[in-house]
Amino acid sequence: MGKQIIAQRRGRGSPTYRAHTHRWKIRVKYRIYDNLEKNGVLHGRVLDIFHNPGFNAPLARVRFENGEVRYIIAPLNIKVGDTIAVGIQAPVKIGNTLPLKNIPEGTNIYNIENFPADGGSFVRSSGASARVIMQTPEKVTVILPSKKQHDFDPMCRATIGMVAGAGKRDKPFVKAGKRHHRMRAHGKLYPRTSGVAMNAVDHPFGSGRGRHIGKPKTVSRFAPPGRKVGLIAARRTGRRK
Repeated sequence: MGKQIIAQRRGRGSPTYRAHTHRWKIRVKYRIYDNLEKNGVLHGRVLDIFHNPGFNAPLARVRFENGEVRYIIAPLNIKVGDTIAVGIQAPVKIGNTLPLKNIPEGTNIYNIENFPADGGSFVRSSGASARVIMQTPEKVTVILPSKKQHDFDPMCRATIGMVAGAGKRDKPFVKAGKRHHRMRAHGKLYPRTSGVAMNAVDHPFGSGRGRHIGKPKTVSRFAPPGRKVGLIAARRTGRRK
C-alpha cells in the first residue's frame, strides 16, 4: 500500500506543514485613515530597524508626533533617526506615505492598498517595487513587479521607494542544513521530491520508463484526495496563441 501524497498530508493540518505564526506577533498595516491624514500631514521618527520571522523584508519602528508607535516595511536606504511623513500633504520622498493621486508618474512605490484604508496589500516582499505609469481622476494605473498593470483607486495609499533587503535571495545557503531550518521556520516542505520520480503507489504521476507523467495532467474538480494533483479543473491547457 502506498504512502499519502503530500497534498493529503497538508490537508491534515499537522505541525509539519504549519507556519509558526505565533512567532510573528506584528501586523504591518498603515495607521487608521483619519482626518489628520486626509487633510494634512503627520511626521514620525524611525526608532529601530529589525527583522521579524513573518516577513522577508526588514521592518522599522516609527514613533509619530502624536505619540503613536507603528511598524512599517523599511524602504531601501532608510536609517535610524530618519524622519518620515504620512498624509495627503506629505512630500514625495523615500519612506513617505501618501495617496496615489498625489504621486507623480514614474515614481517607485510599494505596500499599495487594494482599496482605500485597507492598510496595504500589494508589493511588500524584499527588493520589490512598483511604478506609477498613468493617472486619471477615476483611477491610477501601476505596473507591478510581475510586469502586469493594475488599476487602483486614486485614494489608495502607497509608500515611496523600494522595499529593503533586495540582495537577500542572492546569498547562497551553501549547506542543506541552513536551507532546512529556513524552510521549517516558514512551515514549508524541504526537500521536495518530484511526483514523476516516485513510484506509482506514492503519486498519480509516478512510475513509468523515464521521468514522464504518462497521462494528462488535467483532473476533475470532484476527484478524490490522492488523485487531485496537476491541473485541477483546468479551463484550458497549452500555450496561448
